[in-house]
Amino acid sequence: MSTEQMEREGMKRLAYGEEELQFGELYVPEGAGPWAVMILIHGGFWRAPYGLALMTGLAEDLVKRGLAVWNIEYRRVGDAGGGWPGTLLDVAQAADHVRRLGEMYPLDLQRVVSVGHSAGGHLALWLAARAQLEARDTTPLKLVGVVSLAGAMDLEHVWSLKLGNGAAAELLGGSPKSVPERYEAASPARHLPLGLPQVLIHGTEDDRVPLIVSEAYREKASAAGDSVKLVVLDGADHFVLIDAASAAWERAVKEIWELLGL
Repeated sequence: MSTEQMEREGMKRLAYGEEELQFGELYVPEGAGPWAVMILIHGGFWRAPYGLALMTGLAEDLVKRGLAVWNIEYRRVGDAGGGWPGTLLDVAQAADHVRRLGEMYPLDLQRVVSVGHSAGGHLALWLAARAQLEARDTTPLKLVGVVSLAGAMDLEHVWSLKLGNGAAAELLGGSPKSVPERYEAASPARHLPLGLPQVLIHGTEDDRVPLIVSEAYREKASAAGDSVKLVVLDGADHFVLIDAASAAWERAVKEIWELLGL
């Protein structure tokens, strides 16, 4: 896509780092702002073949509804520098870059929601867990809520179920037994309570990340004192949640409005 085409469609591709894959696509609505911000994080079991184009339809829908959207790319397993810890560091850097974007565009930095699908659901929740991690160099961008669409948020659970043919082990470079400190740092389930509202949306017919992953996480998070809402969609599969024309996505939008108090 050319720069002229991106500008014409109201989307700007902007770098948040120096590496080739450290960029995002920013969508801003018409009007004066300030606009609430959605950070979109695509899935694909953290692997290189899958990119931010998976979330383009959602980004285009959200900006039409009056929300700013930062649809991020990041290095994945198979990319130079991807996997542990590069994938996580990229997502953190991309999120914190929203502050810089707020210096250039009228963004409401008090109303930022991370929205992730599948492996992106894990990363969206991990952004909320960052405040508890030690040895950080920056203060993490504050979120008002997280929406996980069929998220793979508990990495030990993902590993035990062998989801994605060992995707969690590929991301972290081993099993929970061989690299326990990486699972400790990377799994949102290890940092509960996260201290902010979380919405988990999951279909009953999901054969990539089964509903039990969200159910088990909800139980842990609720027991820890977090505000967690699980929305179960009867008959929905893994990918309908990122179909902007679907009733499943419309339900996700409803939950986003509630997180924003709209």
